[in-house]
Amino acid sequence: MKVRVLGCSGAIARDCRTTSFLIDGDVLIDAGTGVGDLTLDEMAAIEHVFLTHSHLDHIAALPLMVDSVGGRRRTPLQIHALPGTIAALRAHIFNDVIWPDFSAIPTPAAPFICFHDIATGQSLSLGGKTIEALPAVHTVPAVGYAVTGSTGGAFVFSGDTERNPAFWQRVNQLDVALLVIETAFSNREKDLARRSLHLSPHVLADELDCIARGKTFPIFITHTKPAETAMIMDEIRQFDQTTGAQDVTHDIRWLYAGQEFAL
Repeated sequence: MKVRVLGCSGAIARDCRTTSFLIDGDVLIDAGTGVGDLTLDEMAAIEHVFLTHSHLDHIAALPLMVDSVGGRRRTPLQIHALPGTIAALRAHIFNDVIWPDFSAIPTPAAPFICFHDIATGQSLSLGGKTIEALPAVHTVPAVGYAVTGSTGGAFVFSGDTERNPAFWQRVNQLDVALLVIETAFSNREKDLARRSLHLSPHVLADELDCIARGKTFPIFITHTKPAETAMIMDEIRQFDQTTGAQDVTHDIRWLYAGQEFAL
């Protein structure tokens, strides 16, 4: 299974793209601005999009991508998300005001997109991959995802979340190849992080203590605000001094657009 990081920033700036991961060329996890770096052929090859939630940085490129390649497709693009996320897309994006309702265009019988409800804990098997919706705690209905290929070893993405015991309970049951977890704000913005249900480094340190003893895997930090990325990563590098479990060290790295993983 090949995972390509199209975008992983918490906002836009030069060389900063918002959240999107391309898996094996045919599955997209979130559809942030990083999708815009794909060729038309690459966009047309995507069959399924799994959205974590409805916030703009995670769906911004979706309507534009559909417009770019809808006419080249023979089947509708399949969009999977929580019912609340789909309701938001229908009401605020594909509403014939902000953007055409491609769930009924060019015809209701043969639209460019089809929506599919998912539920937290649900798993779908697609093209040799199993995609499971994981719990997330955010200001709108949200999930994370675990994607497992035929050889095992899951790509786990937290989505946007704050403290989340149910997420770690499930992660500790999985064979994790790598974890991508958000840390949107520095410690100086910890109050804003708490109110907006994002992680800051101090809270992330507590969350990583929830990983079961004996489980080790690379941890990649995503969704940092461009103006605070250096500060956030400096604060995260102090984890060995701040975690409650003093004998635990974490393999923590910064995620960046353009990275590719073979799992």
